[in-house]
Amino acid sequence: MSDSQFVSRCTADAMNNAATSLLAGHLVAFPTETVYGLGADASNADAVAKIYLAKGRPADHPLIVHISAMDGIGFWANEIPEYAIALARNFWPGPMTLILQRSEAAGDFITGGQDTVGLRVPDHVVALALLDSAKKIGVHGIAAPSANRFGHVSPTTAEAVLEELSDYLSPEDVILDGGPSQVGVESTIIDCTGSNPHILRPGAITQAMIEEVTGLKVTEAQSEIRVSGSLENHYAPKATVVLDTEPQPGHGYIAMSDTKTPVGVIRLAAPETIEEYARILYAALREGDLQKLVRICVDQPQGDGLAVAICDRLQRASRGR
Repeated sequence: MSDSQFVSRCTADAMNNAATSLLAGHLVAFPTETVYGLGADASNADAVAKIYLAKGRPADHPLIVHISAMDGIGFWANEIPEYAIALARNFWPGPMTLILQRSEAAGDFITGGQDTVGLRVPDHVVALALLDSAKKIGVHGIAAPSANRFGHVSPTTAEAVLEELSDYLSPEDVILDGGPSQVGVESTIIDCTGSNPHILRPGAITQAMIEEVTGLKVTEAQSEIRVSGSLENHYAPKATVVLDTEPQPGHGYIAMSDTKTPVGVIRLAAPETIEEYARILYAALREGDLQKLVRICVDQPQGDGLAVAICDRLQRASRGR
């Protein structure tokens, strides 16, 4: 099968065709500002099952439902607290997923059998165009985890999706090419089922931002809710990832630009800012695999905010697959 049968440029016709494919029960990989997602009609159990099959994903691992606007919350969720509405008003479209009590519309096949559902409005023109086109023909949400094999490095380009999944997609499935993702790490996941918000996965929407908008303290209590990307080992390339260790000749190396590259070491990325670090991290890890490196040494970024999310992904990657 040729690449052209999968990858589609993002014209208006392509959006309509992709929406029709979703309605027909096929998969559509699409760009968001965080990473590329592998989507199916969130109301179609058979279509969603194809996501799990393509990814090799455990059946009890829930999916995030992408919606076109915050007015779609009520279709998928009940008992929506005021602070969740405040978060949605301030950070949607954006890299934030809210965990809410599910409605009857949210089936076990997207919630992993839990009583909660994760919702997000992505901040990407292609994703929003696809969601709008899909909603017009009766698709109320797109269930979409990252478009890669389970536990592997998330894709931030259409090419990376093709590398990961071309052997697992059918001829009717589509990959929409919207260019590189601009955030580069997955959305912040916030549990909104209690009296206070609780971060289940860090991302670009930080604790300080959440507390400023809600006026509530983010709780640190442990949650039993299962969410995407929360396993101890995840986001891992084939190479062994080692953190904060001096690289040796032949090793790959990722560090801020003000850190010199030792002699004989293969520099995979030298970001100048924390934002750039997040944006290029996954592509750098993938490049290490393309170069068939055995070991990638990574200096973790320092600080709060987005650096916390980067370190979370790196620590999971360092535990392998």
